[in-house]
Amino acid sequence: MQMFQDLINWILGFGASVFVPIIMIIAGLIVKMKPKDAISAGLLLGIAFTGMSEVINFMRGAITPVAEAMIKATGVQLSIMDGGWTTMSVISWAWPYAFAMFPLQIGINILLLALGKTKTFNADLWNVWGKIFTAVIVMGTTNSVVLAFVVASIQIVLELWSSDAHQKRLQKMSGIPGVTCSHRTLFFSCILWPFDMILRKIPFLNKEFGVAQLRDKIGIFAENHVLGFILGCVFGIIGRYDIVNILKLGLVAGTAMTLFPMVTKLFMQALAPISEAVQAYMQKRFKDRELYVGLDWPYLGGANEIWIAVIAIVPMLVIYSFILPGNNLLPFAGVINLSLAVPAWIVTKGNVPRMLILCAIGAPVFLYVGTAIAPYMSQLAMQTGAVELAAGELISNSSINAPVFTYATQLFAFLQGNFLPLIVAVVWGTCWVLYTRWLKKEDALMEQEEQAQASSEIQ
Repeated sequence: MQMFQDLINWILGFGASVFVPIIMIIAGLIVKMKPKDAISAGLLLGIAFTGMSEVINFMRGAITPVAEAMIKATGVQLSIMDGGWTTMSVISWAWPYAFAMFPLQIGINILLLALGKTKTFNADLWNVWGKIFTAVIVMGTTNSVVLAFVVASIQIVLELWSSDAHQKRLQKMSGIPGVTCSHRTLFFSCILWPFDMILRKIPFLNKEFGVAQLRDKIGIFAENHVLGFILGCVFGIIGRYDIVNILKLGLVAGTAMTLFPMVTKLFMQALAPISEAVQAYMQKRFKDRELYVGLDWPYLGGANEIWIAVIAIVPMLVIYSFILPGNNLLPFAGVINLSLAVPAWIVTKGNVPRMLILCAIGAPVFLYVGTAIAPYMSQLAMQTGAVELAAGELISNSSINAPVFTYATQLFAFLQGNFLPLIVAVVWGTCWVLYTRWLKKEDALMEQEEQAQASSEIQ
């Protein structure tokens, strides 16, 4: 058993840029792609993941010091360190039962596909650590391995159903057919959705207002490189940088905003042949059955609206960390909060004003949940030695994926008299059911419109 765990850890140590392409090459061969085509698509997908990761790290390296400078300028001291998602992943994999989550996710996915209960083949197996993370939280409140795996199994199912529900919308927004996002980051969309429905009733906000519309109104100032430069300079001014470093930050942001869409085109080139092969394979064996390939969020990274929101969230998190009563988390490693920006982009269909409002509403949730889960993650880190912490030192993440769902996984705390996580679980579950139903209605309307358009073209 230890040998199997070591093997899994060794494979996962490759990282998403290596691990996911390997999975996709294997999947391509299974669905009868020519070996040269499967290998070519897999390598290109690895290049796309690597490119997206490098550009994000490039941007993070420039923006994080600004947040740090803002924090130092205030002199505020908060007790919980922000280790970011990478530290949470390392701690999660240190859980003694982590190795069992890998076959569990594959088994549940195959079972639901065979039963026709999902259309998604989740190729994002590298992010199985997110289910381990959930199990760790459940263990912290129940000390039950069985309940930990039960709740993690529920998350696996919900990720597949969420992938199904979002596919049509994501296909239209990204332009990449046959692919969906199977990451739990999308779980936060159902929490933002009720607020967005209210904002849509405001005339000024109930219009398309993405970067394309912004470009029509202000011309060159909305071009990727120019807009990025302006945003970077504004952020440098907020961080009290000198003129040279303000201009340097502007160039970094402009560079990143220019490169993101270029990298996303690589995802499209890599995924198109794989998606077509999967669809052809399924049609031969299951008539009238669609199959989607589920991936992590980076394939959506070509949307400039996401990066506008990412930059705006940084000062939000810093300011909120100073003023929110009960928050003890100092945002740092997780200050590039894509777990908030991506759901806001999906829910609003890229409407920038609504995105920024939703980010302002959602940002405090990340700090409060990060504060709440710190004891569990810190305890596991100290028990396993995954992260070195001093006595009484706490670590967490200010950009935790699906924060409301994560907090809700503590629902068994009601046995000790704490009913708040249970209430949050009911609220999240209600929002998720209503939101996914709304997405299905939207899909039905979209299909009717496409059929009507096709009919009129024939006539």
